[in-house]
Amino acid sequence: MKKFVFLFNRNNTWKLLLMVLGAMILILTIVYSNFLAENLKEKEEKHVYLFKQALKEFIKQDVDSDYSADITFLQTIIESFPLPVIFEDESGILEGQNFNSEEQNNQTFLLKKKREFLASGEKPIEGMGYSHYIYWFNSPLLKYIKLFPYVQGLLVGLYIALGYVMFNSSRRAEQNRVWAGMAKETAHQLGTPISAIIGWIEVLKDIYKDNPDDLDVFEEMRKDVNRLELVADRFSKIGSEPVLVEMDIFEELDAVKDYFVRRSPSKVKFDFIRPDAVIKASINKHLFAWVMENLIRNALDALDGKGIISCRLYEMKGQVYIELADNGHGIHPGQFKSIFKPGYSTKKRGWGLGLSLVKRIVEEYHRGKIFVKSSKPFEETVFCIILPINKEVKRIMT
Repeated sequence: MKKFVFLFNRNNTWKLLLMVLGAMILILTIVYSNFLAENLKEKEEKHVYLFKQALKEFIKQDVDSDYSADITFLQTIIESFPLPVIFEDESGILEGQNFNSEEQNNQTFLLKKKREFLASGEKPIEGMGYSHYIYWFNSPLLKYIKLFPYVQGLLVGLYIALGYVMFNSSRRAEQNRVWAGMAKETAHQLGTPISAIIGWIEVLKDIYKDNPDDLDVFEEMRKDVNRLELVADRFSKIGSEPVLVEMDIFEELDAVKDYFVRRSPSKVKFDFIRPDAVIKASINKHLFAWVMENLIRNALDALDGKGIISCRLYEMKGQVYIELADNGHGIHPGQFKSIFKPGYSTKKRGWGLGLSLVKRIVEEYHRGKIFVKSSKPFEETVFCIILPINKEVKRIMT
């Protein structure tokens, strides 16, 4: 049991490591992208500063003819300015520079960019003539770098999701192989002692044939041995194709209940309510009985020798609903999903496979659902099974 739990804890550790690795990649990417963006922003601010100073000097030269400045140098700085710029003349006509060819003279686009500039709180450079007002902008590259962490985050998220799916698929396939192998080996090992017990029962019946009162005991022993044969048969079929046949669901429930009635404490009562009409669904008789036996056995454990186990069967919206309830010690809401996980058990000697197999039989082989509907300690705990009606589903049990 400890080894089994350890395997699943180790699998959860690998999941955690995968998530931590993805988070580290994402954090490093964001930090590095911000570093690049800040550096580029600083360089562009220097360009803007030089551009402003050059324009001021150029405008001052035009206003004051006595002012001496290197016009050629100033023109070189202005013309080589790499960032997008919008010039607005005295009549309000806009002209773009360092935009793409379609945007250079598109008044609607340039007006939108101008409004974005003013909304940012910046003030335009005041000039004269065709450059009465001048608006400048950061390069598209800076915007792309700022967006890069989000793109990288999406890619890392996809990487984590893909790794998680692949890891789960691999683990599930490994579990399936282990369970199928373990089940077949169990069935094989049960065969010899079961045959021997059957032989010994016949010997004892022959010895006590003159005591009719004792024969009932042997009949009950034979029923238990038949149950062992059924269990062995179920295990032997793991890995084979279960055939689903349309059956009266209540009759199957009642048969399982009858088996437990004589093997349960006298203070445990069974209340299985027969529906008004016959409700049928496609099930595998042996596997369905296995499911109900596990649930009833768990209910008996929860009752501690005293209480009521009830079952309600009804049909709604093309589905069969089976609700099995008991008034035992209940289940904590935080464990509603955990109890179906392999390795989870509250019993000292439990392997934690019973409800896991139940879930697998219901959901994978019968295309149904099973869940804990509600639980109030010592009042009512309800397990609900939902089965499709008249849907013949055949599934390879691997």
